[in-house]
Amino acid sequence: MLQSNLFSNVIEAGCDEAGRGCLAGPVVAAAVILNDNFKHELLNDSKQLSESKRFHLEPYIIEHAISFGLGIVNEREIEEINILKASFLAMHRAINALTVRPEHLIIDGNRFDKYQNVQHTCIIKGDSKFRSIAAASILAKNHRDRIMNKLDLEFPVYQWRKNKGYPTKQHRRSIAEFGISPYHRLTFNLLGDTNQMKLFS
Repeated sequence: MLQSNLFSNVIEAGCDEAGRGCLAGPVVAAAVILNDNFKHELLNDSKQLSESKRFHLEPYIIEHAISFGLGIVNEREIEEINILKASFLAMHRAINALTVRPEHLIIDGNRFDKYQNVQHTCIIKGDSKFRSIAAASILAKNHRDRIMNKLDLEFPVYQWRKNKGYPTKQHRRSIAEFGISPYHRLTFNLLGDTNQMKLFS
């Protein structure tokens, strides 16, 4: 049973990201503020939901949220600052996009860079514990999936519509066969072995 808030009587936003472990594409974060009485029987951590259920939930979340925001950090920015800092930056950008300023943030995970003067609490597996984080995980995942589906039209050889940029065996085989695209994260272990230098030779 998902909880509504960590603290009562404060404006609390839940934050989560999608795409941190991918080999290609951006990392996308969402921040969501919900009413205490927000409920939906399907709401859960996005990783526990089918694609159809995630996209079914999205308009309900958007319609009933007090506010929501999305933040994107592209693959070149990830290269410059590393994926952990990029995940935090994406969350900061999502919080910036909120039309209501939160008084407290609940963050999925165990680390976060403080956002301005807003207090925060990191919660391991928070997307399976709190409604606002679960909602944020769904919005972030859906938005990133749309981005990868669009990039798949440009580079179909990597089958991003299917793997969404994650390090599947097929994705790595395609990298080995066709080389890298402008959307691959070059500091990541793209081939899953010690032969990555051959991609750049």
